[in-house]
Amino acid sequence: MKRTENRNRYESIPKRSFKNALIRLLEEQFKILGSHKVLQLIADEIENLHKEFYPEVEEQSFGNIIWRTTSSACKKPGYGKKVEDYEVKTVILPLVTEEDIEMRIKSFYGKPNRNYEKQAARDISVMARLVKSAYAQGGLLSGAELSVLLNRSLGTIGRYLKKYHETHNDILPTKGIILDQGSKPTHKAAIINLYEQGYPEVDIARLTDHEIESTSRYIKAYKNIKLLMEKGFNIMEMVRVSGLGRSTIIQYRDLVTLYHPGLNADGLEDKDSSSDSELEF
Repeated sequence: MKRTENRNRYESIPKRSFKNALIRLLEEQFKILGSHKVLQLIADEIENLHKEFYPEVEEQSFGNIIWRTTSSACKKPGYGKKVEDYEVKTVILPLVTEEDIEMRIKSFYGKPNRNYEKQAARDISVMARLVKSAYAQGGLLSGAELSVLLNRSLGTIGRYLKKYHETHNDILPTKGIILDQGSKPTHKAAIINLYEQGYPEVDIARLTDHEIESTSRYIKAYKNIKLLMEKGFNIMEMVRVSGLGRSTIIQYRDLVTLYHPGLNADGLEDKDSSSDSELEF
């Protein structure tokens, strides 16, 4: 009984449609009684006519959401560019589909210990659908927007993006990917952003318009700085070991702490030390 009740609660959602409302109107308000099948045929014809004359209304119907986001016509941001300076694009996003509801119904009968896996899989599927739909309409969704739309943290969205790119051959065209987004837009930030999401180096080179040798050099330096941070090296020690300049070390350090907040950089400030390292760069 409990399972039937839950199934009915989910199945009732897509039934709140224009056609069903029209059938109810014909029955209750116009007192057109008789075969329910005939009423369905009449409702189908009226619905088709409505779609023909008002197609945009159909796009905004069940499960869709109107969303204002960044236009894909925007160029890479310059220093100091504000959010309000970007061109805005209004898109219609398929936030909930009938397939989503059907998956909810089916998942009710799954094993309880697999609920998390199913939730993550559903979220990733919806995330990909939203990003692709926005891009097809000329819009670019950011990680923050996906966080709001899916009601998940930014960290979770980052993990979802990485998981998607580990298991799919295509690349999700998010705002961060297309516009080289970051608090300090640099080549390093763009390349490491893609690297941390699991993109192959050949795709990173193509998306950032770099030679693959250059992207490999950035990624290698980033991985080495991360390793030195894990070993507790301070900035001056990293300068001596890596041969990189202090400002470059700080840039990589900031990127490491952005994607790996568990690596606390508080104890990595400048302090003189005569320790050497056998690590090679």
